[in-house]
Amino acid sequence: MIDEQPPSQLDDDLRLAILRLSRRMRLERSTTEVTDSQLSVLFVLNKEGSQTLGSLSEQERVTPPSMNRTVNSLVDAGLVTRSSAPDDGRKVLIEATDAGLQVAQETKRRRQAWFARQLDGLSQGERAALDAAAPIFRKLADS
Repeated sequence: MIDEQPPSQLDDDLRLAILRLSRRMRLERSTTEVTDSQLSVLFVLNKEGSQTLGSLSEQERVTPPSMNRTVNSLVDAGLVTRSSAPDDGRKVLIEATDAGLQVAQETKRRRQAWFARQLDGLSQGERAALDAAAPIFRKLADS
């Protein structure tokens, strides 16, 4: 068994800061009608193109039944469609509609603008520290 050490104050402060930054960034969105998980699916479809339910659930790290509920809500809202894959009619592809792409792109634009404004208020040293930490944050996020 691994001997777990209690978190240090720095661990707690960093974890809390990341959590609060994430919550604050999520406020920058083009609509309040779409949940965070639905928006995340739209971001994937906007970036990667059409996907199967299985690949979406894998990328989002949720179960296929959970992803199916998310996709059903997006279909009902007219933000994604389901269609048969051209190479295999048994495979179903989920694709963002123009409205779904617009939601993803406008939300991304708002978040980028908000973040750029926040970064503009930092010193060069603070910016350099964030640049150095970015690969570490990516590693943690992808773990």
